[in-house]
Order: sequence, then structure tokens, then C-alpha cells
Amino acid sequence: MQVEFSLSNAKILFNLNYRNYESIKINAGDKFAHVSVGNLQHFEGKQFVKEATEANSCEISFGSLPSGESVPFFHTHENNEENYIILSGSGKFQVNDSVFDISEGSVVRVSTHCDRCLKCTSDAPMLYLCIQAKENSLGGYTLDDAAITERVSLL
Repeated sequence: MQVEFSLSNAKILFNLNYRNYESIKINAGDKFAHVSVGNLQHFEGKQFVKEATEANSCEISFGSLPSGESVPFFHTHENNEENYIILSGSGKFQVNDSVFDISEGSVVRVSTHCDRCLKCTSDAPMLYLCIQAKENSLGGYTLDDAAITERVSLL
């Protein structure tokens, strides 16, 4: 499949020789959505799940890069930071002019206005999550924002 990206005045064409999965909505309630991208051992390509989950504070995507392949372009964001979580495989990550090794368990946060790209250097594909959210928008987190509640477990 050939994909065309327009970035400013430049057009970038590249071929994706791997499948793009669609999220499968499993169930949803008033205040939650449960989706799946399928078996991660066989996942290939890139899949965004914001629309399927109806998220309104972040974008989450699953990505897989075959051995020796890299994301075919650098990109930056004006308002959103990205957090990459490497689930399996290993590779190289570049932020502007800094290049460093990444592997299973690595977490990389990239601020706005920074060029970024990653490459798989392992024999097996590299599987990763990318979480994109507005930079400096976190008003509270687990220790500040959470409260233990009393409820009967149905598990």
C-alpha cells in the first residue's frame, strides 16, 4: 500500500508492505470502552485507537516495525508530547540529533517541537505503544488524583 503524507509544502510517499489492523470494539458502557487490536504476537503495521475508544484526552497507537525497518519519516508535534513504550524487540531512537538504543521495557518521552524517528535493529519485529497527549496538561496523577473506593468485587 502506498501512503502519501503532506507535511508543510513537502509530500512524502512511502510504501507500507504490512497490514494495518482495525480496532475491534468488544464492549462499551456509559463511561468506558473496551477495544482490541488482536493478538500482539501477530500484529503488524500501525493502529490508532482513539476513535474506537472515544478517548478525549490522549491518542494511543500500537506499532510494529519489521527487522531492519524504520518509521519512514521524521515528525514533530506542535502541542502534544509522545511517550513510546517498547513492548518487544530492540532498536534505535532518534530525537533531533541524539540517537540512543531502545529495547523491551524502554520508555521514551519526546517533547513538542522535537523531530523523532525509530528503527528496529532486532531480528524479531519491534512492537511499541505510543501515547500522545497535550504537553503540560496533567493536572493530577495517581498519588494526587486517585481515591480508594469501596465496592464489591465482581471479578
